[in-house]
Amino acid sequence: MKLKKVSFLFVLALVIPSLPVSANTTTDQTKLTLIKTITGSISPKSVQASNNGLVSAHNMMYRHSVTIYDAGTLELKNTVADSVQLSKYGYSKYSGIYKGAPVEGAYSPDGKYLYFTNYAMYGKGFNKEGHDTCSPASGFDSSYLSRINLEKNQIDAVYPVGSVPKVVKVSPDNKYILVSNWCSYTVTIISVETQKTVKSIKIGRYPRGISISNDSKYAFVAEMGGNRIHQIDLTDFSVKYIPIGSNPRAIELSPDNSTLYATLNISGKVIAWDLVANKAIKTVATGKSARSLAISSDGSALFVVNFRSGTLSKVRTSDMKVVQNIKVCAEPIGVTYDSVNSRTWVACYGGSIKVFANQ
Repeated sequence: MKLKKVSFLFVLALVIPSLPVSANTTTDQTKLTLIKTITGSISPKSVQASNNGLVSAHNMMYRHSVTIYDAGTLELKNTVADSVQLSKYGYSKYSGIYKGAPVEGAYSPDGKYLYFTNYAMYGKGFNKEGHDTCSPASGFDSSYLSRINLEKNQIDAVYPVGSVPKVVKVSPDNKYILVSNWCSYTVTIISVETQKTVKSIKIGRYPRGISISNDSKYAFVAEMGGNRIHQIDLTDFSVKYIPIGSNPRAIELSPDNSTLYATLNISGKVIAWDLVANKAIKTVATGKSARSLAISSDGSALFVVNFRSGTLSKVRTSDMKVVQNIKVCAEPIGVTYDSVNSRTWVACYGGSIKVFANQ
């Protein structure tokens, strides 16, 4: 049988995604290469890597679901509906089944759970859905944080939070869950041990991004309607302020926790802030409406999605230079970095997820 000739470039394209990267190569030296576009019944508001084999997408009220993918094969593993029976968890004034609207997610350090915020709840007793323009005086309904048991792939706990909750983070010591409440202007702090709220801290207009130090001592919360990062001491809940710049949205800490990175949404910039010297290091323009932010596990690269530019930017942290800029989709809205496979996942609001290898 005569074999057909196969293009060398075609073979190379098949091989490239699995080519090993040198042990001495840092992430800022690699290139982003699109390896898959994921579609289906999704409208992802965000994506989140567990860094132990999973990536989840949170599909708001458009799909009422969380979709969970195998980070290695990139295949869909499970779809979990956001519906919940609130009375089952002690909220007896609510009868029947209620839908949510998944915004963002966070995995527990032990990998057993995925928490996700619900923009609003839908059902009897909830009649004033939140809005992106709001204040505590707006009187919008409060919402709930949901917890997915990843062994059973079903919701097994819910927690009352504020109005229009956005970002959720779990402290590395698995002591606290933090949720930023966009319309309540607060951060809710929940005890994992007691499963109860232990503190609600006033932030100011539009609390958004959260990051927590490796030692679980400090939480950093972006005040997107202002120009500050709130540094919360999780031992006594005292607060200090970092004058980061106008409209901070997403924030990430460097692996050694010495530097804080933030997207400055309106200006389309990313800033690096020295937490030791308490001063700005450098800013870089990435695109229109710099939005979500992720950092590589080695701390050498940032990944930024620019909503109005439709781009994904890779920034080298050593000098805050954009080393790669990719037209990714019409409205890239979320980004996460999977350290296990060295891949960057981008949520596209229109209904897809783009997965990039760093090679």
